[in-house]
Amino acid sequence: MLKQLQEELIIAMKAGEKAKMMGLRNIIGKLKASQIDKGETLTAEESLKILKSAAKQLNESIDQYQKGGREELAEKEAFELTLLEKYLPEQLSEEIIRETVNNIIKKTGSESMQDMGKVMGAVMKELAGSADGKIVQKIVQEELS
Repeated sequence: MLKQLQEELIIAMKAGEKAKMMGLRNIIGKLKASQIDKGETLTAEESLKILKSAAKQLNESIDQYQKGGREELAEKEAFELTLLEKYLPEQLSEEIIRETVNNIIKKTGSESMQDMGKVMGAVMKELAGSADGKIVQKIVQEELS
């Protein structure tokens, strides 16, 4: 994945796309820092986990910038997020998540909000990275209440 990002960075440099270069450099920097911390090459799963974490941070930054009225910074972060999303698995739709949640609620026999932790754990394990935790949490709350 790192090699792929570096190749895309070279293409952006040749094309003179400064915004894309900055975004790719940030992403590559996060992967390289983790690789140095680990002391060996990252596996595809580890790289994916780092990219998911970076995407989550970018989403939070976008929200904060928009709340603070800093649209230009929110747009910059949103652009970097679009670069990053090319390397992440496609997120499931709310319909599929809701179906999975309902199946797990039936399997576990959950009936109230007290069972939320049990349901959330099972859903997140089953969907493993293909669904945003905030969306899953919202759907689980809706279905259990």
